[in-house]
Amino acid sequence: MCSTATDPSSNTTSLSTLGIHHLGLSVPDIKQTATFFIEQLHFKQVGEKQDYPAIFVSDGTVMLTLWQISDTNQMVNFDRYKNVGLHHFALKMANVEQLQHIHQRLAKLDNVDIEFAPEPLGDLPIHHMMCTIPGGIRLELIA
Repeated sequence: MCSTATDPSSNTTSLSTLGIHHLGLSVPDIKQTATFFIEQLHFKQVGEKQDYPAIFVSDGTVMLTLWQISDTNQMVNFDRYKNVGLHHFALKMANVEQLQHIHQRLAKLDNVDIEFAPEPLGDLPIHHMMCTIPGGIRLELIA
């Protein structure tokens, strides 16, 4: 969605975006990936398109569209050094304590690969962690 505003002094229209409406991710098993978001990050399923197939999940701010790939035998896993496209996406956590808590939960799961545990992001007053979740998607969690 784009917002338009007219600058009366220049008599031109300026455009600005309002954030991400949704993010579409192709995954080998939409039910497994949807379950991860619902059970681990407390997203809610907000829709489904069985004939596509797709499942839509949301945390109330961000909506993810999970698309089922058609042939898992020919899928190619993402290589951040070679592929163009989504490198990862980041979800905000309320605070560092929540970030530490979710890290402890995710570290116990066999289908999540922790790339690095929560750590400071440079000199910023922010901590983050990176993991690969079911479906092979790289997810950063940041507080």
